Amino acid sequence: MHYISTGQGPVVILIHGLFGNLDNLNNLSKHLEQDYRVIRLDVPNHGLSPHWSVMNYPALAAAIIELMDRLSIEQAHVVGHSMGGKIAMATALSFPQRVTSVIAADIAPVSYQPHHTKVFEALMSIDLNQLNSRSQALSALLLSEIDEATAQFLLKNLVRDETGFKWKMNLTGLVECYPDIIAWHNHHLPANDVYSGPCLLIRGGDSDYVTADHRQAIMAQFSHVNAKTIAGTGHWLHAQKPVIFNRIVTEFLRKHDRK
Repeated sequence: MHYISTGQGPVVILIHGLFGNLDNLNNLSKHLEQDYRVIRLDVPNHGLSPHWSVMNYPALAAAIIELMDRLSIEQAHVVGHSMGGKIAMATALSFPQRVTSVIAADIAPVSYQPHHTKVFEALMSIDLNQLNSRSQALSALLLSEIDEATAQFLLKNLVRDETGFKWKMNLTGLVECYPDIIAWHNHHLPANDVYSGPCLLIRGGDSDYVTADHRQAIMAQFSHVNAKTIAGTGHWLHAQKPVIFNRIVTEFLRKHDRK
């Protein structure tokens, strides 16, 4: 996987969500770099990482450990937002001895109903061969009823070279793998056990990604879990209130650093 490593100290791995890349948690990274070695990565099928035809959480967890092995990292805090939070939790469940603590931002270890269909359809409707500008792509997404903030986020994946426009992400692969991305097959994880290390769930107060209905599933898989809610934020809580989000993450990491 493609990654960027900055800072020195205990290792923190930051994992972005669907349609994102390693820059999504850069604000948190800069906040942590003075005390930690921070590794931001592009999840497979995103950014500059390899394109996968099969993308599920056991495989993604194994890829995190493979990267840690390659970098000679024995243990790390693992922090993820949305899909990245699921990857972080899967890594903790599958390889508990390698995870110092896990933080999942606005996601639960459960299966979700499909809710990105309109986004995929909008992205797939853009004919890259006929595309002349980024503004043209933005107009196409807005016409597909994608709100402007989401459209601008998605278009961070659009790049141009001498042959024309292309998606940096593996859009076709993400469409094909989407059922596994929204799923949560805990029984397919190697350890198939409870993670007893420190776990923090941070949810947006206005988001419906983590609800009271998820409590039982969370407690069944993470025996020492704490929860924080950031009021006045939705699913993009780390971008909407970065100061509060960064403080919550930092305080939790410092509390659970292994001396």
